[in-house]
Amino acid sequence: MLASCKPSHPCRALFPLRSLAHHCPRLTSPSRVHPSSPCPPSMTQTQLRPSSSNSRWKSRQGGDHFVREAKLQGLKSRAAFKLLEMDKTYRIFSRGATVVDLGYAPGSWSQVAKDRVGPYGIVLGIDLIPHQPPPGVSTIQGDFLNPRVQEMAKAFIEEAVWKKSMEKKAIAEEEERRRNEKDDNGRAEAGIEGEEEARSEDVVVQQTSYIEAERAAAREDAEARKMEQEAQTDGEEGNKKRIDEKVISVVLSDMMMNTSGNRFRDQAGSMRLCNAALSFASDTLKPGGHFVCKYYQGPDDRDLLARLKFMFKRVHRVKPESSRGESMEGFFVALDRKKGVTLEQFEGKQRKESGQGGRPGDDPEDWE
Repeated sequence: MLASCKPSHPCRALFPLRSLAHHCPRLTSPSRVHPSSPCPPSMTQTQLRPSSSNSRWKSRQGGDHFVREAKLQGLKSRAAFKLLEMDKTYRIFSRGATVVDLGYAPGSWSQVAKDRVGPYGIVLGIDLIPHQPPPGVSTIQGDFLNPRVQEMAKAFIEEAVWKKSMEKKAIAEEEERRRNEKDDNGRAEAGIEGEEEARSEDVVVQQTSYIEAERAAAREDAEARKMEQEAQTDGEEGNKKRIDEKVISVVLSDMMMNTSGNRFRDQAGSMRLCNAALSFASDTLKPGGHFVCKYYQGPDDRDLLARLKFMFKRVHRVKPESSRGESMEGFFVALDRKKGVTLEQFEGKQRKESGQGGRPGDDPEDWE
C-alpha cells in the first residue's frame, strides 16, 4: 500500500570524503517523481495479482543454477558470475586499482571489483537507480549521460586517488621515522653498555650519547620541514597535476536500457550507452587500463568494435557461460589501452577515410 509520495533527491551522492559534498548538483530526470506529481493510486487486490510474465520469471529464477549460487555465496546477483568468468580468463583487476562501474545497481559487479582490488583499491559505482552499495564501494546516483554526473565522477576519483597516495606516503614516512628512531635507540644503548664496561671513559661516552641525540633531533626537524614544504607544494600545484593525469585502471559498463521489443531501436540505445562509456574511458583511463562493456548484439556493434581496436591492444568479444543463451547481450573485453590514443583521433581518421569504401569492422579478423 502506497501511503504517500515523496520526491526523492535526483542526485544523491554517497561520498566517503566529506570535502566533495559540494560537488553534488541537484539533477533532474524525467523518470523521477517531481513535487507537483500526484501520488499514484492505491494498489488493489486486482493490481497485486501476479501476471503470467512474473510467474515465468519466478519459475526461471527458481531453476537457475547461477541464481542459487549467488545466494549461497552472498553475491548481489547472478551477474557477478559473468564478471568473475571474464576476470578469470583475462585478469582484468589488480590489487590497489581504481575502478569505475557504470550501471552498478544492484552492485554485483562492484562487489566483485572491490574484492579484487582489495582495501587500498577504489571502486566508484554510478547508476540512475538508488541502491545500497556493497561495503567499501562509493556511489553516485544520477544519469551517467548527464555531463554533470560525469564531472562529479571525475572529481571524486581525482580526490580519492590523491588522498590514497598521501596516505601511502604518510605511512612510508612513518615507517622510515620508526626505523631511524630504532637505530638511534640502538646506538644509545650501545653507548650505555660501553659506559658500564669502561667507567674510566664515562665523559667520552656521555658526550657521544649527547651528540647522537642532537643528530636525531636535527633529522626529525629536517623531515618535518620537508613534509611541510611538500604539503604546501601539493596544495598549490596538486589540483592541476591531478586533473591532467589519467588515474582510472578499469572502466566497467553494465548499463542497459529498457528493451522495447524493437531490435533495431534496442541496439541503437545500447550503442549509445556503450559509446558514452567509451568516451568516458578515453578521458580517464590510464595507459594499460582495461574496459569492459555489455552491449546488445547486432550489426552496429561493428562500429564499436572498430573504436575499441583503435584504442586498445587486445579486444575480445565474449558470451559468458552464465549469460542466458536466449539473451541478446554480449560483452567486449578491451585490454591494455594504448598510450596517447583517444577517440578524437579515431573520429579524425574516420573523416579522412570517408568515401574510400568499406565499413569499420568488416574485416573477418574483427570477429572472434
